[in-house]
Amino acid sequence: MPNILVRDLPDDVHGALQQRAEKQGQSLQQYLTNELTRLVERPTPEELFARVARRRGGNVGLARAVADLQSERPVS
Repeated sequence: MPNILVRDLPDDVHGALQQRAEKQGQSLQQYLTNELTRLVERPTPEELFARVARRRGGNVGLARAVADLQSERPVS
């Protein structure tokens, strides 16, 4: 498995990460592995915009969009 080395990490950042790991009951390595995995699972804004651009061309009118949104909301 590949390794990552981060140089010149400020002490306060390291300390905050260490505290977060401890609160989760994890080692710093486990915590950072989970956080980095979560980070790459989310698309970047550029990836998201590219996805939207590929889907362009559809035509859903405003009334239909409003009706669809309202149908997804819980009834109060």
